[in-house]
Amino acid sequence: MPTVFRWNGYRFHFFSDEGNEPPHIHIQKAGCEAKFWLKDCSLAYNDDFKHNEINKLAKIIKENKEMLLEKWHEYHGRRD
Repeated sequence: MPTVFRWNGYRFHFFSDEGNEPPHIHIQKAGCEAKFWLKDCSLAYNDDFKHNEINKLAKIIKENKEMLLEKWHEYHGRRD
C-alpha cells in the first residue's frame, strides 16, 4: 500500500493490486476510510468519515489532482 502523502493525520494511498479500476485514491484515518475517483474527484465510498471531513478531503483531492494522477500512473504504469 504505497502512501502518496499525509495531511493532518489522513493517509492518502493506493493499493498494490487495483485491478482494472480507473485512477482513484484511498484515504484512512482513525479507523475511517474513503475512496475518491480522481477523474472527477467524486466520492466512491465513505466508511465512517463525517460529512464535513468528506468535504475537506474532496477539496484536498481537487487541489492535488494532477499530482495524484501522476503518482497513480507512475505506480500502476498505465494511462486511463
